Amino acid sequence: MVAAPRGDDRDDFPRLNGASDADAADGAEGADAADGAESADAADAAEGPDGADRRAERLPEALSSALAEFSRHLAAERALSRHTVRAYQGDIQSMLEYAWRYGVAAPGSLDLATLRGWLAYQHQAGAARATLARRGAAARAFTAYAHRQGWLAADPGPQLGTPKARRVLPQVLRRDEMNVVLADCEDRALREFAAGQRTAAALAMRDAAVLELLYATAIRVGELCDLDAGGLDTGRRTVRVLGKGRKERVVPVGVPAMRALARWEEVGRPVLANARSGAALFLGARGGRLDQRTARRIVHARLRAADLATAAARRRVSEGEPGEPGDEDGQPGVRDAGPHAIRHTAATHLLEGGADLRSVQEILGHASPATTQIYTHVSAERLKATYRQAHPRA
Repeated sequence: MVAAPRGDDRDDFPRLNGASDADAADGAEGADAADGAESADAADAAEGPDGADRRAERLPEALSSALAEFSRHLAAERALSRHTVRAYQGDIQSMLEYAWRYGVAAPGSLDLATLRGWLAYQHQAGAARATLARRGAAARAFTAYAHRQGWLAADPGPQLGTPKARRVLPQVLRRDEMNVVLADCEDRALREFAAGQRTAAALAMRDAAVLELLYATAIRVGELCDLDAGGLDTGRRTVRVLGKGRKERVVPVGVPAMRALARWEEVGRPVLANARSGAALFLGARGGRLDQRTARRIVHARLRAADLATAAARRRVSEGEPGEPGDEDGQPGVRDAGPHAIRHTAATHLLEGGADLRSVQEILGHASPATTQIYTHVSAERLKATYRQAHPRA
Protein backbone atom coordinates (compact mmCIF):
# COMPACT_ATOMS: atom_id res chain seq x y z
CA MET A 1 0.00 0.00 0.00
CA VAL A 2 1.04 3.60 -0.61
CA ALA A 3 1.83 5.68 2.44
CA ALA A 4 -0.54 8.53 3.08
CA PRO A 5 0.85 11.96 2.18
CA ARG A 6 2.00 13.64 5.37
CA GLY A 7 2.36 17.31 4.54
CA ASP A 8 3.99 19.55 7.12
CA ASP A 9 3.14 19.74 10.79
CA ARG A 10 1.34 23.05 10.41
CA ASP A 11 -2.44 22.76 10.60
CA ASP A 12 -3.66 24.09 7.24
CA PHE A 13 -7.27 23.77 8.36
CA PRO A 14 -7.91 26.04 11.37
CA ARG A 15 -10.91 24.97 13.41
CA LEU A 16 -14.22 26.62 12.58
CA ASN A 17 -14.53 29.49 15.03
CA GLY A 18 -17.60 30.25 17.12
CA ALA A 19 -19.72 27.17 16.44
CA SER A 20 -19.73 23.67 17.83
CA ASP A 21 -19.47 20.54 15.69
CA ALA A 22 -23.18 20.06 16.37
CA ASP A 23 -23.86 23.34 14.58
CA ALA A 24 -21.36 22.74 11.78
CA ALA A 25 -23.87 20.55 9.97
CA ASP A 26 -26.67 23.09 10.40
CA GLY A 27 -26.20 24.40 6.88
CA ALA A 28 -26.69 20.96 5.39
CA GLU A 29 -29.78 20.50 7.53
CA GLY A 30 -31.18 23.84 6.65
CA ALA A 31 -30.54 24.01 2.91
CA ASP A 32 -33.66 23.55 0.86
CA ALA A 33 -33.49 20.22 -0.95
CA ALA A 34 -33.69 20.28 -4.72
CA ASP A 35 -37.18 19.70 -6.01
CA GLY A 36 -37.70 16.52 -7.98
CA ALA A 37 -40.36 15.68 -10.53
CA GLU A 38 -42.91 14.43 -8.05
CA SER A 39 -46.24 16.16 -7.65
CA ALA A 40 -46.60 18.58 -4.76
CA ASP A 41 -48.76 16.26 -2.71
CA ALA A 42 -47.14 12.90 -3.54
CA ALA A 43 -47.15 10.32 -0.80
CA ASP A 44 -43.95 9.84 1.18
CA ALA A 45 -41.41 7.83 -0.75
CA ALA A 46 -40.56 4.51 0.84
CA GLU A 47 -37.19 4.38 2.50
CA GLY A 48 -34.73 2.22 0.62
CA PRO A 49 -32.01 0.04 2.12
CA ASP A 50 -29.36 1.81 4.10
CA GLY A 51 -27.10 3.64 1.67
CA ALA A 52 -24.04 3.45 3.88
CA ASP A 53 -24.26 -0.35 4.06
CA ARG A 54 -24.46 -0.58 0.25
CA ARG A 55 -21.51 1.76 -0.32
CA ALA A 56 -19.41 0.19 2.43
CA GLU A 57 -19.11 -3.06 0.48
CA ARG A 58 -16.00 -1.59 -1.23
CA LEU A 59 -14.23 -1.29 2.14
CA PRO A 60 -12.49 -4.02 4.14
CA GLU A 61 -14.64 -5.64 6.80
CA ALA A 62 -13.18 -3.69 9.73
CA LEU A 63 -13.84 -0.29 8.13
CA SER A 64 -17.22 -1.35 6.76
CA SER A 65 -18.37 -2.54 10.19
CA ALA A 66 -17.07 0.61 11.85
CA LEU A 67 -19.03 2.79 9.42
CA ALA A 68 -22.20 0.78 9.96
CA GLU A 69 -21.86 1.00 13.77
CA PHE A 70 -21.15 4.73 13.61
CA SER A 71 -24.22 5.28 11.42
CA ARG A 72 -26.43 3.43 13.89
CA HIS A 73 -24.91 5.48 16.72
CA LEU A 74 -25.78 8.74 14.96
CA ALA A 75 -29.37 7.70 14.30
CA ALA A 76 -30.17 5.90 17.56
CA GLU A 77 -28.01 7.38 20.31
CA ARG A 78 -27.42 10.92 19.09
CA ALA A 79 -30.89 11.05 17.49
CA LEU A 80 -29.70 13.17 14.57
CA SER A 81 -32.04 13.85 11.68
CA ARG A 82 -32.00 11.54 8.67
CA HIS A 83 -30.56 14.37 6.59
CA THR A 84 -27.61 14.89 8.94
CA VAL A 85 -27.02 11.15 9.29
CA ARG A 86 -26.89 10.77 5.50
CA ALA A 87 -24.45 13.68 5.22
CA TYR A 88 -22.16 12.27 7.92
CA GLN A 89 -22.36 8.77 6.41
CA GLY A 90 -21.23 10.08 3.05
CA ASP A 91 -18.42 12.08 4.62
CA ILE A 92 -17.05 9.17 6.67
CA GLN A 93 -17.44 6.79 3.73
CA SER A 94 -15.28 9.17 1.68
CA MET A 95 -12.72 9.46 4.49
CA LEU A 96 -12.46 5.69 4.98
CA GLU A 97 -12.14 5.08 1.24
CA TYR A 98 -9.28 7.58 1.15
CA ALA A 99 -7.64 5.94 4.17
CA TRP A 100 -8.03 2.47 2.61
CA ARG A 101 -6.26 3.62 -0.56
CA TYR A 102 -3.30 4.64 1.60
CA GLY A 103 -3.00 1.45 3.59
CA VAL A 104 -5.43 1.93 6.48
CA ALA A 105 -7.39 -1.31 6.84
CA ALA A 106 -8.83 -0.80 10.35
CA PRO A 107 -10.07 2.18 12.39
CA GLY A 108 -7.16 1.79 14.82
CA SER A 109 -4.71 2.82 12.08
CA LEU A 110 -6.30 6.22 11.46
CA ASP A 111 -4.00 9.09 12.38
CA LEU A 112 -3.90 12.87 12.10
CA ALA A 113 -1.85 12.82 8.90
CA THR A 114 -4.44 10.66 7.16
CA LEU A 115 -7.28 12.93 8.24
CA ARG A 116 -5.40 16.03 7.10
CA GLY A 117 -4.52 14.36 3.82
CA TRP A 118 -8.17 13.54 3.20
CA LEU A 119 -9.27 17.14 3.84
CA ALA A 120 -6.44 18.45 1.66
CA TYR A 121 -7.57 16.12 -1.11
CA GLN A 122 -11.14 17.39 -0.73
CA HIS A 123 -9.88 20.96 -0.86
CA GLN A 124 -7.90 20.30 -4.04
CA ALA A 125 -10.98 18.67 -5.58
CA GLY A 126 -12.83 21.98 -5.15
CA ALA A 127 -14.93 21.36 -2.05
CA ALA A 128 -16.39 24.56 -0.62
CA ARG A 129 -15.20 25.86 2.71
CA ALA A 130 -18.56 25.14 4.33
CA THR A 131 -18.37 21.57 3.02
CA LEU A 132 -14.87 21.15 4.41
CA ALA A 133 -16.08 22.48 7.77
CA ARG A 134 -18.87 19.89 7.86
CA ARG A 135 -16.53 17.07 6.79
CA GLY A 136 -14.03 18.05 9.45
CA ALA A 137 -16.82 17.94 12.04
CA ALA A 138 -17.87 14.50 10.76
CA ALA A 139 -14.29 13.23 11.00
CA ARG A 140 -13.96 14.50 14.58
CA ALA A 141 -17.26 12.86 15.52
CA PHE A 142 -16.09 9.55 14.03
CA THR A 143 -12.68 9.52 15.69
CA ALA A 144 -14.23 10.47 19.05
CA TYR A 145 -16.65 7.55 18.70
CA ALA A 146 -13.85 5.20 17.61
CA HIS A 147 -11.81 6.23 20.66
CA ARG A 148 -14.74 5.62 23.02
CA GLN A 149 -15.26 2.20 21.45
CA GLY A 150 -11.61 1.31 21.99
CA TRP A 151 -10.77 1.16 18.29
CA LEU A 152 -8.34 4.07 18.57
CA ALA A 153 -5.74 4.30 21.31
CA ALA A 154 -5.74 8.12 21.02
CA ASP A 155 -8.23 10.47 19.37
CA PRO A 156 -6.59 12.61 16.65
CA GLY A 157 -9.81 14.55 16.05
CA PRO A 158 -9.22 17.47 18.45
CA GLN A 159 -6.00 18.30 16.56
CA LEU A 160 -7.79 18.37 13.22
CA GLY A 161 -8.70 21.85 12.12
CA THR A 162 -11.04 22.93 9.36
CA PRO A 163 -11.18 26.16 7.36
CA LYS A 164 -13.27 29.02 8.61
CA ALA A 165 -16.49 28.87 6.66
CA ARG A 166 -17.27 32.20 5.06
CA ARG A 167 -20.47 33.45 6.60
CA VAL A 168 -22.84 34.18 3.74
CA LEU A 169 -25.74 36.28 4.97
CA PRO A 170 -28.96 34.28 4.58
CA GLN A 171 -31.77 35.40 2.33
CA VAL A 172 -34.34 37.39 4.27
CA LEU A 173 -37.68 38.57 2.95
CA ARG A 174 -38.97 42.03 3.74
CA ARG A 175 -41.95 42.50 6.01
CA ASP A 176 -44.08 43.73 3.12
CA GLU A 177 -43.21 40.58 1.17
CA MET A 178 -44.35 38.36 4.02
CA ASN A 179 -47.53 40.41 4.41
CA VAL A 180 -48.33 39.95 0.72
CA VAL A 181 -47.66 36.20 0.87
CA LEU A 182 -49.79 35.60 3.95
CA ALA A 183 -52.61 37.80 2.66
CA ASP A 184 -52.59 35.92 -0.66
CA CYS A 185 -52.75 32.56 1.17
CA GLU A 186 -55.72 33.80 3.19
CA ASP A 187 -57.52 35.10 0.08
CA ARG A 188 -57.00 31.78 -1.71
CA ALA A 189 -58.40 29.81 1.22
CA LEU A 190 -61.48 32.03 1.38
CA ARG A 191 -62.04 31.84 -2.40
CA GLU A 192 -61.84 28.05 -2.51
CA PHE A 193 -64.11 27.70 0.51
CA ALA A 194 -66.68 30.08 -0.98
CA ALA A 195 -66.58 28.13 -4.26
CA GLY A 196 -67.51 24.92 -2.43
CA GLN A 197 -64.41 23.04 -3.58
CA ARG A 198 -63.87 20.94 -0.46
CA THR A 199 -60.49 19.38 -1.32
CA ALA A 200 -59.08 22.54 -2.89
CA ALA A 201 -60.28 24.57 0.08
CA ALA A 202 -58.72 22.10 2.53
CA LEU A 203 -55.37 22.27 0.74
CA ALA A 204 -55.53 26.07 0.65
CA MET A 205 -56.27 26.16 4.40
CA ARG A 206 -53.35 23.81 5.00
CA ASP A 207 -50.99 25.95 2.91
CA ALA A 208 -52.06 29.10 4.75
CA ALA A 209 -51.49 27.40 8.12
CA VAL A 210 -48.07 26.12 7.00
CA LEU A 211 -46.88 29.60 5.94
CA GLU A 212 -48.33 31.27 9.01
CA LEU A 213 -46.74 28.76 11.38
CA LEU A 214 -43.32 28.82 9.69
CA TYR A 215 -43.20 32.61 9.91
CA ALA A 216 -44.70 32.84 13.40
CA THR A 217 -42.37 30.29 15.01
CA ALA A 218 -39.24 30.11 12.80
CA ILE A 219 -39.28 26.32 13.13
CA ARG A 220 -37.46 24.08 10.65
CA VAL A 221 -39.41 22.40 7.87
CA GLY A 222 -38.65 18.97 9.36
CA GLU A 223 -39.95 20.10 12.73
CA LEU A 224 -43.14 21.36 11.09
CA CYS A 225 -43.74 18.06 9.29
CA ASP A 226 -43.17 16.09 12.52
CA LEU A 227 -45.80 18.05 14.46
CA ASP A 228 -48.77 16.17 15.87
CA ALA A 229 -52.13 17.73 16.61
CA GLY A 230 -51.49 17.38 20.34
CA GLY A 231 -48.40 19.57 20.12
CA LEU A 232 -50.45 22.77 20.01
CA ASP A 233 -51.50 24.48 23.23
CA THR A 234 -54.30 26.81 22.16
CA GLY A 235 -54.69 28.28 25.64
CA ARG A 236 -51.06 29.35 25.99
CA ARG A 237 -50.64 29.85 22.22
CA THR A 238 -47.53 27.69 22.04
CA VAL A 239 -46.34 24.72 20.03
CA ARG A 240 -44.15 21.90 21.33
CA VAL A 241 -41.35 21.15 18.86
CA LEU A 242 -38.95 18.20 18.75
CA GLY A 243 -35.73 19.59 17.27
CA LYS A 244 -32.24 18.35 16.52
CA GLY A 245 -30.94 15.68 18.83
CA ARG A 246 -34.56 15.00 19.88
CA LYS A 247 -34.42 18.10 22.06
CA GLU A 248 -37.85 19.46 22.89
CA ARG A 249 -38.62 23.16 23.06
CA VAL A 250 -41.79 25.21 23.39
CA VAL A 251 -42.22 28.08 20.93
CA PRO A 252 -44.83 30.87 21.13
CA VAL A 253 -47.30 31.22 18.27
CA GLY A 254 -48.94 34.49 17.18
CA VAL A 255 -52.69 35.08 16.98
CA PRO A 256 -52.98 35.02 13.14
CA ALA A 257 -51.12 31.71 12.99
CA MET A 258 -53.34 30.23 15.72
CA ARG A 259 -56.42 31.30 13.76
CA ALA A 260 -55.08 29.67 10.58
CA LEU A 261 -54.21 26.49 12.49
CA ALA A 262 -57.62 26.33 14.17
CA ARG A 263 -59.37 26.67 10.80
CA TRP A 264 -57.15 23.97 9.29
CA GLU A 265 -57.76 21.55 12.17
CA GLU A 266 -61.50 22.15 12.39
CA VAL A 267 -62.45 22.58 8.72
CA GLY A 268 -59.62 21.55 6.41
CA ARG A 269 -57.90 18.56 8.02
CA PRO A 270 -61.07 16.40 8.35
CA VAL A 271 -61.51 16.58 4.55
CA LEU A 272 -58.10 15.00 3.89
CA ALA A 273 -57.84 12.71 6.93
CA ASN A 274 -58.01 8.94 6.49
CA ALA A 275 -56.54 5.80 8.03
CA ARG A 276 -52.99 6.89 7.07
CA SER A 277 -53.21 10.21 8.90
CA GLY A 278 -52.60 9.17 12.48
CA ALA A 279 -51.91 12.10 14.78
CA ALA A 280 -50.10 14.16 12.13
CA LEU A 281 -51.02 17.83 12.22
CA PHE A 282 -50.34 18.53 8.56
CA LEU A 283 -51.47 16.12 5.85
CA GLY A 284 -50.76 15.60 2.18
CA ALA A 285 -53.48 15.35 -0.45
CA ARG A 286 -53.64 11.58 0.04
CA GLY A 287 -54.06 11.86 3.79
CA GLY A 288 -50.58 10.83 4.91
CA ARG A 289 -48.28 12.98 7.02
CA LEU A 290 -46.99 15.96 5.07
CA ASP A 291 -43.42 15.28 3.92
CA GLN A 292 -40.62 17.81 3.75
CA ARG A 293 -40.38 17.90 -0.02
CA THR A 294 -44.06 18.71 -0.34
CA ALA A 295 -43.77 21.37 2.36
CA ARG A 296 -40.94 23.00 0.41
CA ARG A 297 -43.04 22.94 -2.73
CA ILE A 298 -45.92 24.58 -0.87
CA VAL A 299 -43.70 27.46 0.23
CA HIS A 300 -42.21 28.02 -3.22
CA ALA A 301 -45.63 27.79 -4.87
CA ARG A 302 -47.26 30.25 -2.50
CA LEU A 303 -44.45 32.79 -2.85
CA ARG A 304 -44.61 32.55 -6.64
CA ALA A 305 -48.40 32.98 -6.54
CA ALA A 306 -48.05 36.06 -4.34
CA ASP A 307 -45.47 37.51 -6.73
CA LEU A 308 -47.80 36.95 -9.68
CA ALA A 309 -50.65 38.60 -7.78
CA THR A 310 -48.42 41.61 -7.04
CA ALA A 311 -47.40 41.85 -10.70
CA ALA A 312 -51.04 41.70 -11.77
CA ALA A 313 -51.89 44.50 -9.34
CA ARG A 314 -49.11 46.66 -10.80
CA ARG A 315 -50.41 46.06 -14.33
CA ARG A 316 -53.93 47.05 -13.33
CA VAL A 317 -52.68 50.31 -11.88
CA SER A 318 -50.48 51.07 -14.88
CA GLU A 319 -53.40 50.44 -17.24
CA GLY A 320 -55.66 52.77 -15.28
CA GLU A 321 -58.01 50.07 -14.03
CA PRO A 322 -59.50 50.39 -10.55
CA GLY A 323 -57.49 48.29 -8.14
CA GLU A 324 -57.86 46.90 -4.69
CA PRO A 325 -56.62 48.88 -1.69
CA GLY A 326 -52.84 48.58 -1.60
CA ASP A 327 -52.46 48.15 -5.36
CA GLU A 328 -49.83 50.83 -5.76
CA ASP A 329 -47.67 51.52 -8.76
CA GLY A 330 -44.12 50.41 -8.14
CA GLN A 331 -45.04 47.95 -5.39
CA PRO A 332 -42.09 45.52 -5.17
CA GLY A 333 -42.61 41.89 -6.01
CA VAL A 334 -42.09 38.82 -3.84
CA ARG A 335 -38.83 36.94 -4.21
CA ASP A 336 -38.79 33.16 -4.37
CA ALA A 337 -37.59 31.43 -1.21
CA GLY A 338 -37.86 28.16 0.66
CA PRO A 339 -38.88 27.23 4.22
CA HIS A 340 -35.41 27.89 5.63
CA ALA A 341 -35.49 31.41 4.24
CA ILE A 342 -38.78 31.90 6.09
CA ARG A 343 -36.97 30.76 9.25
CA HIS A 344 -34.19 33.29 8.58
CA THR A 345 -36.82 35.94 7.91
CA ALA A 346 -38.69 35.32 11.15
CA ALA A 347 -35.47 35.40 13.21
CA THR A 348 -34.32 38.64 11.59
CA HIS A 349 -37.70 40.31 12.06
CA LEU A 350 -37.68 39.27 15.73
CA LEU A 351 -34.30 40.93 16.28
CA GLU A 352 -35.34 44.02 14.34
CA GLY A 353 -38.43 44.20 16.53
CA GLY A 354 -36.34 44.31 19.69
CA ALA A 355 -36.04 40.65 20.75
CA ASP A 356 -32.80 39.81 22.53
CA LEU A 357 -30.34 37.34 21.01
CA ARG A 358 -30.76 34.75 23.77
CA SER A 359 -34.53 34.61 23.30
CA VAL A 360 -34.14 34.19 19.54
CA GLN A 361 -31.59 31.41 20.14
CA GLU A 362 -34.12 29.54 22.30
CA ILE A 363 -36.89 30.01 19.75
CA LEU A 364 -34.68 28.71 16.95
CA GLY A 365 -33.32 25.81 19.00
CA HIS A 366 -29.67 26.63 18.30
CA ALA A 367 -27.11 24.81 20.43
CA SER A 368 -24.67 27.71 20.21
CA PRO A 369 -25.38 31.46 20.37
CA ALA A 370 -22.72 31.87 17.67
CA THR A 371 -25.13 30.28 15.20
CA THR A 372 -27.79 32.85 16.05
CA GLN A 373 -25.42 35.82 15.75
CA ILE A 374 -25.60 35.68 11.96
CA TYR A 375 -28.99 37.39 12.22
CA THR A 376 -27.47 40.39 13.96
CA HIS A 377 -25.26 40.83 10.89
CA VAL A 378 -28.31 40.53 8.63
CA SER A 379 -30.13 43.24 10.60
CA ALA A 380 -27.06 45.50 10.47
CA GLU A 381 -26.71 45.06 6.70
CA ARG A 382 -30.41 45.83 6.18
CA LEU A 383 -30.06 48.93 8.36
CA LYS A 384 -27.08 50.14 6.34
CA ALA A 385 -28.91 49.51 3.07
CA THR A 386 -31.89 51.52 4.31
CA TYR A 387 -29.57 54.33 5.41
CA ARG A 388 -27.80 54.43 2.04
CA GLN A 389 -31.13 54.57 0.26
CA ALA A 390 -32.76 57.19 2.49
CA HIS A 391 -30.07 59.59 3.65
CA PRO A 392 -29.23 62.41 1.20
CA ARG A 393 -25.54 62.34 2.14
CA ALA A 394 -25.11 58.60 2.56
